[in-house]
Amino acid sequence: MATSSDVSPAPKKKSLLEKAVALASGPHGLWLLAVVSFAEASFFPIPPDPILAAVVLARRDRVWTAAVVCTVASVLGGLFGYAIGYGLYEVAGKAVIEFYHLQEAFHSFQERFAEWGGWIIIAKGFTPIPFKLVTIASGVAELDLGVFTLSSIVTRGARFLLVAWLFHAFGPQAKAIISRYRVQVLIVGTLVVLGGFAAFAFM
Repeated sequence: MATSSDVSPAPKKKSLLEKAVALASGPHGLWLLAVVSFAEASFFPIPPDPILAAVVLARRDRVWTAAVVCTVASVLGGLFGYAIGYGLYEVAGKAVIEFYHLQEAFHSFQERFAEWGGWIIIAKGFTPIPFKLVTIASGVAELDLGVFTLSSIVTRGARFLLVAWLFHAFGPQAKAIISRYRVQVLIVGTLVVLGGFAAFAFM
């Protein structure tokens, strides 16, 4: 008669994020990174940062290639999110916002557009908040497309270059560094991006 000690526990199912990270370490990591980066900027729940980290750790010689792929795909996905907000909000955009329970954050973000414009995209795009909220809200507010695109390139590029550099420089320990000093990293990163962009804008 089998006892409880003879029964092996059922294997734990991997989450979608865990599966994606595992795939990112393989030969098609850059393609997966591009797809996730594009989709996350408009409707998908998985952030590209863990995928970017997995690609960098698997192929350290691809660190800057991975950061650029992540940035370009995220900006293109952001333009798709902008289009959803601009022309398809009632059909699709509203459903995305409600699905992720972002209604309150969405309305708060919209209210800041009048005062900050593209600067709010740069600041928010560098933080952990879902970028889809930023892109869809930008479309609804009909923010100037050139300002939106430039702001997205600045904030997404800075964020992903920083993440790629951290994992390239510190390896797996970078995860602990980001987790422990998350607030400090975000504050410093945001200030650097805003300061650099302001200096460039007023040169």
